[in-house]
Amino acid sequence: MNRFSKENVIYNFEYGMKEEYRVKPKEKFIVETCDCFHEQIKSEEQVLMEIDMDIVNPATGPIYIENAMPGDILKVNIINIEIKDKGVAAAIPNAGGLAEESKEAIVRVIEVKDGYANYLGKKIPISPMIGVIGLAPAVEDGKWGTHTPWKHGGNMDSTVIRKGSSLYFQVQQEGAMLALGDLHAVMGDGELCFTGLEISGEIELEVEVIKTKRKLKWPIVELNDRIEIIASGESLDEATKEAASTAVDLMKDALKISWAESYVLASLVMDLKISQIVNPKKTARAAIPKNIVTMKELL
Repeated sequence: MNRFSKENVIYNFEYGMKEEYRVKPKEKFIVETCDCFHEQIKSEEQVLMEIDMDIVNPATGPIYIENAMPGDILKVNIINIEIKDKGVAAAIPNAGGLAEESKEAIVRVIEVKDGYANYLGKKIPISPMIGVIGLAPAVEDGKWGTHTPWKHGGNMDSTVIRKGSSLYFQVQQEGAMLALGDLHAVMGDGELCFTGLEISGEIELEVEVIKTKRKLKWPIVELNDRIEIIASGESLDEATKEAASTAVDLMKDALKISWAESYVLASLVMDLKISQIVNPKKTARAAIPKNIVTMKELL
């Protein structure tokens, strides 16, 4: 099985990226990742803002996917996530979801053992997830730092991007140019203080290229019981509206119903969820049960 080293990373998603690695569809491979601080935090005595911020949020890649062409949809299956035994969480003055209340800078190195993160004497069940994952964006969308989410994916910080889930992206560049990183051992929806439990690790993946006329405006994550559209915006309101509007349009087309009927259906069955409120753009999700509509019907 191919193993792709964390030595090759990007800090921007942009059209025209050059491949570092290459895989075939249905070929399993492992991606090594640094934590979001590029493993610069070694102790709780360090001052977070004194690290080299130019190498924060590295994403391993880009990975060229053979047979992936503009107009296709790339499906990324997350087979497994393995994480290290220690991670880092931090609070920064004037940052996070409660920026105006955050006055003290702290760094905490937190042990992960036997499926739990041990913090303040509490055993918190871990749920490893991928914070940053995306493809080369469209030419017209420009360059996006790996710290920011958008239509190409990026720093979506969504707790549902985890083992057993599948992601769907619109391919904009030949080869798709997949890159990923920023693992969290555990994180609450919202990522309130600006970090989850940031941690290094490795991810086992498999990709599929879907040839279809369907175009995806935003990434979609598929779980056992539901699909969730992941959208971002300048505000949480804008992100929520984008996710909801996309979901209503997708259900309308898949079920061949009117927009008004889909709007009513969404109000009955669709859940709106917060992914994160701390990145340069905010991210929300619109969740649709698979007994209402499936990915096969959407595509």
